[in-house]
Amino acid sequence: METFTTGETVVRRDVYRSGRVWSELALRVVSDTGKALVTACAPGTQARWPALYAKARADGDRSVRTEAFDAMATGEWELAPGVWQETELLLWKPPQAWFSINAFFTAGGLRNWYVNFEHPTRRTETGFDTFDLTVDLVIAPDLSTWTWKDEDEYAHVRRLGIVTDIEHQAVELARAQVLAMLEERAGPFTDTDRWAAWRWNSAWPTPCLPQREEAGPGAVAASR
Repeated sequence: METFTTGETVVRRDVYRSGRVWSELALRVVSDTGKALVTACAPGTQARWPALYAKARADGDRSVRTEAFDAMATGEWELAPGVWQETELLLWKPPQAWFSINAFFTAGGLRNWYVNFEHPTRRTETGFDTFDLTVDLVIAPDLSTWTWKDEDEYAHVRRLGIVTDIEHQAVELARAQVLAMLEERAGPFTDTDRWAAWRWNSAWPTPCLPQREEAGPGAVAASR
């Protein structure tokens, strides 16, 4: 397995089982070990999102997100350039895990933890591929409380067949694994003070995606 260098730009791609790219996000490598790949991005980072999904973010209309998933099910979607905004992101991804653990930071410090349930990592020449399975877990900075997010959308993508029965079983196992990590203070939850003290390295340029030939609509800002 190729090891990425600290400070190197990599691209996270969400790739649907048809082989089509659903989204791309440029990231900067913080560390890369056999246990986990840790990456980060900051406001201004380049991304590409499904045009309908980006519209839902821009308009604050969640119903358009449903249209985006419908488009995924039919295989008919277009990507639009986007820009990460508002938060700094620190992402911890074990290679075989069906989840990543993310920390979102604002000027006031660690805003929340965010567990994204997704496919295990597949390394590429420019970064890694995975696939977001929609449901998420939002955790308070001090780990005192947590809540599930987007359960309605998860049910919708299950009905559409976007998330298969096998993937659903993997998600259920991953949910239990993450909750056990929370209880046992394992993984990033072992040393939350160190993670909370993290800040984007101001010496790093904002991550950019590789140059593309195709033109697209105006960039859409996005955040979490």
